[in-house]
Amino acid sequence: MRDLLTPTTQHIRAPKTAAILRTALIAAAGFGVYGFTVGYWRSPLMGCYVAVKMPLLVALTLACNGLLNGLLGLLLGSGLGFKQSLHALLSGFAITGLILASVAPVTFFLALNISGPDSQNATTSHSAYLLTHVSLIAIAGVAGVVKLAKLLESYTESRTISRATLTAWIAGNAFLGCQFSWVLRPFFGSPSLEVAFLRENPMRGNFYEAVWRSFERVISEIDLMWMVLLILLGIIMPIFLFHIRNQIKKAKQ
Repeated sequence: MRDLLTPTTQHIRAPKTAAILRTALIAAAGFGVYGFTVGYWRSPLMGCYVAVKMPLLVALTLACNGLLNGLLGLLLGSGLGFKQSLHALLSGFAITGLILASVAPVTFFLALNISGPDSQNATTSHSAYLLTHVSLIAIAGVAGVVKLAKLLESYTESRTISRATLTAWIAGNAFLGCQFSWVLRPFFGSPSLEVAFLRENPMRGNFYEAVWRSFERVISEIDLMWMVLLILLGIIMPIFLFHIRNQIKKAKQ
């Protein structure tokens, strides 16, 4: 476990089959535990479905993105071949899975206490629930890939190349992962639809359109005062975090 959280250049340069399998199992377990809490709001059966589909989503994203990122690694001059890129991406997903698994007790508590699918506020609750989990997954996903930034810098010996490679990985994982999540829906379970492993028309629509509709629905329930506060919070928080980061750097110096 410690090797996974603090990987070395040697782990990426010469990945062993046993290490790859161990990393895959950790990723599957983390996403599975978190996935159960995602679907539990709709029903325990939906929770079991999502516990299976979350690791499947990772596997599909890796299968499609592994070849792409291997090519990008070679083109960008990182020196990462196909197997090395696949192992690095899998390590990033495993870290993401561990982060999500760590917040699973909180999201499970949220599923138990938010207005249920049979309540009058079910539509609004579903939208807020969706946006909350999308935000958590996005943050954990970025954190999982960024965790490998220093490793890439030491491997490529060039900050420009490592950042370019990292950016390509984040963009590819986010784009394919979001669309695969739409194809494999439902994950949250719409209150008006029956619980099912897959929808009848998985290719209809797209992920980004669904998120935008949920955002509009939630915003319509918020009055002007809260809207202003949210905008101010969105402006102030990055400035505050940047200030804290500078203070930490000064303290280390």
